[in-house]
Amino acid sequence: MKLSLLHLIQPSPLGNNSILKVQKVSPLLGFDRITFDPNVMGGRACIRGMRITVSLIVNLVANGISFEDIIDAYPYLEVDDICQALKYAAWLTEERYP
Repeated sequence: MKLSLLHLIQPSPLGNNSILKVQKVSPLLGFDRITFDPNVMGGRACIRGMRITVSLIVNLVANGISFEDIIDAYPYLEVDDICQALKYAAWLTEERYP
């Protein structure tokens, strides 16, 4: 079984905003295609380091665009990228009441 990693960006302890450290956390989350990089789309959740945000994918699907049409418009995406973006969005919005 392939372990997956969710990458979170943390500021450098030196206080230099141009130097950032990527910390790997919780390999059990299963989001190996979701990446965060301060140099790509302002650190927003992206697909495999590309300039395609999770929010773009979710918005396209929410507006009725089919997976096939999304892949036609963005040929470097894979069906698994779209599925994982939706799973990540669902995970983020999981409601909990104390």
